[in-house]
Amino acid sequence: MNSLRRTLATLEVVLIFPAAFFMTALFVRNLQPQQFEPAHTAQRIVDWYGARTQVGLWLFLMALPLAVLAIGCVSLVRSWRSDPALRQAALDCAGAVRRHLAVLVVALATAASAAILGIVALHVITG
Repeated sequence: MNSLRRTLATLEVVLIFPAAFFMTALFVRNLQPQQFEPAHTAQRIVDWYGARTQVGLWLFLMALPLAVLAIGCVSLVRSWRSDPALRQAALDCAGAVRRHLAVLVVALATAASAAILGIVALHVITG
């Protein structure tokens, strides 16, 4: 059963990779002017996806992520139903989150502020 889960995890990563690659290219192309690398290469990747609507949009950005969603949901439901240790771990985790909710909120707000400052810094540097 454990090797099946590893195989499923590997399959999901492979299936989601083209969409994640495209989303990364969208982000990278906005980091600096497009005449410079890596923004130029990222723009070429975005253009490739855009020029091949059937493959780029329908397959890589819709069908494969939808397959990952379906496979993942089925796998998670099966694991939830058949694994009492997983259910107990989820309950333990939920209890820990409830007990330390204030610390978790502070950590999330701190991480969000770091991300926002990073985005603003990139915008100031490139703009």
